[in-house]
Amino acid sequence: MKLDRPDRLEEIFTLREEFMKEIAAKRGVYGEWPVDITQKKSQQLIREITLKGVEELFEALGELKNWKSHRIGGDPQFDREHFLEEMIDSFNYFTAALILIGVTPQEFFEAFLKKDDVIHRRLEEDY
Repeated sequence: MKLDRPDRLEEIFTLREEFMKEIAAKRGVYGEWPVDITQKKSQQLIREITLKGVEELFEALGELKNWKSHRIGGDPQFDREHFLEEMIDSFNYFTAALILIGVTPQEFFEAFLKKDDVIHRRLEEDY
């Protein structure tokens, strides 16, 4: 696997979409995209995919065993590899949801930059 590609976000979207096409062909998952997000069936699909991402986030959070402030001591063990795997699973579902509604890597990056500007302004303004 080559890691010095010039546009890694584009590559992430491409890899996710290739997988989505494979699973759509083999198991009928997803259907065709981009979906018409105004349609009930499409919203149900996006909700289902997004909730799967949330489930994977909860699996990642399960690796954090030493977070309760009221506990003395705790469990300092942390499986970083498993945490990262679950976070990637979550990211994959969220990326699939974006692809399903037709978001491109460029659109995502521009939205990211816009939000990044907002949160920095909030910090400067003591929001």
